[in-house]
Amino acid sequence: MTGIRDILLYSAEKPLLFTQLYFWIFFAIILAIYSVIYPYRSFRNLFLFIVSIFFYWKTSGIFFLLLIFTTFSDFYIGNFIFRSQKPLARKLLVSLSVILNLGILSYFKYSYFFTNSINKLFNTSFEPYNFLADFSNAITGSHFDISVIGLPVGISFFTFQAISYTVDMYRKKIEPVRNVIDFGFYVSFFPQLVAGPIVRASEFIPQLYKRFHLTTEEFGYSIFLILSGLMKKMFIGDYLAVNLIDRVFANPIGYSGFENLMALYGYSLQVYCDFSGYTDIAIGISLLMGFRLPRNFNSPYKADNLGNFWKRWHISLSSWLKDYLYIPLGGNRHGEFRTNINLMLTMVLGGLWHGASWQFVIWGGLNGIGILVYKYWKRISPYEHSTHWTAHLWKVFLTFNFITFTRIWFRSDSMEHANQLMSQIWNNFNFSIIPQVLLSFKFVFLIMLFGYIMHWLPGSFKAWYREWFIRTPVYAKAGIVVGIIFVIYQSWSAGLQPFIYFQF
Repeated sequence: MTGIRDILLYSAEKPLLFTQLYFWIFFAIILAIYSVIYPYRSFRNLFLFIVSIFFYWKTSGIFFLLLIFTTFSDFYIGNFIFRSQKPLARKLLVSLSVILNLGILSYFKYSYFFTNSINKLFNTSFEPYNFLADFSNAITGSHFDISVIGLPVGISFFTFQAISYTVDMYRKKIEPVRNVIDFGFYVSFFPQLVAGPIVRASEFIPQLYKRFHLTTEEFGYSIFLILSGLMKKMFIGDYLAVNLIDRVFANPIGYSGFENLMALYGYSLQVYCDFSGYTDIAIGISLLMGFRLPRNFNSPYKADNLGNFWKRWHISLSSWLKDYLYIPLGGNRHGEFRTNINLMLTMVLGGLWHGASWQFVIWGGLNGIGILVYKYWKRISPYEHSTHWTAHLWKVFLTFNFITFTRIWFRSDSMEHANQLMSQIWNNFNFSIIPQVLLSFKFVFLIMLFGYIMHWLPGSFKAWYREWFIRTPVYAKAGIVVGIIFVIYQSWSAGLQPFIYFQF
């Protein structure tokens, strides 16, 4: 009985993760059922919607009701937008959808941030109040803590997807889905539900009504992506986090400047492996079920300027912010000064999207300033149009190090820790202990070196070994899968680490 309860009930200590054996048993069962029902599209969509709601229940508990609310509200608002012929009514309806979604996002994600900021600015003593918990307690007799507002996992992702549906409906780019179940399937599709990629309605909804199609090459590619994602996440990202990064960022003054710097470089690799690993797995799982998700990363640390970096990093968010925020603000249509303001607003709000703290505002602002600085620098740069490999290498080096520098605020738990880390690097580098640190953390540095080498390998070489894997016979693929699982198991030195972007 206890085993069944563990399977069906939500546990805050054991959320459902791609890195759990339980998830892969869960997915195997889903895939087995799916292999029977996939020709019946309406039933298939209903089945995957129910599965996705269950997945979110196991990931975020009672907040699955919030996902259902978003599904119903935006489905009917979208229908009203489509049917309305009056421009004013259409504007009011799309505004209602945006306000509703951003209001929900702000309430759950930014209540503490706004309250604390107001209290510090005006010396007040406001406290967040959980109206939903109070309402539930009054109606159902539950005992939720009204002083705590929990953060639903992945709320930033599914609210942005819902907004894209109603806005695209307003722009007449798409037609409404056939029923609320199909829309719920789009909003809640479990592989990418909690950490992306952010899928636009115009990209995904047409796939709801297409017949299942998966080539032998696509099957091989999906397995390759899943293995790649697990290796990135567990073999590289989690190992670096547990054995160096988390320790240093938790107590920067307890480590030398060199160790702080290495933890910072390690975090740049960890956050890439963690997030791109998740999206690799999500894209691979989706492809096995016949659904194509957009690419979310393209070797971002190969970028030779910040603008290029943001075209390679979290591509689905960058393009979403461009199309649904930067361009509606005016884009580059109203002169250079207004363009710069729009760009800074987009980057700052993009930073705030990642987390409810001033560290993320600073991080977003620094990226905006960096883009503007490069915008003017390239006009006078002596090597901007150089085709020599040293010029390209220098630009990649500068871009990567600037991005790594901004990670100080992205990763630090507080401004105090961010300041301590910078102080240690600047004032207490301690060159004399470098050999000892390298020896003590030799496996950490070897894995870090391996991760960066793999990232910076030429794209042609990556394409070669990817195609080689895809062409191997099924029995060879099975052997490689077993080998990689063995390697991951050998490197697994602690409990499962949650994906970094779950908090966003």
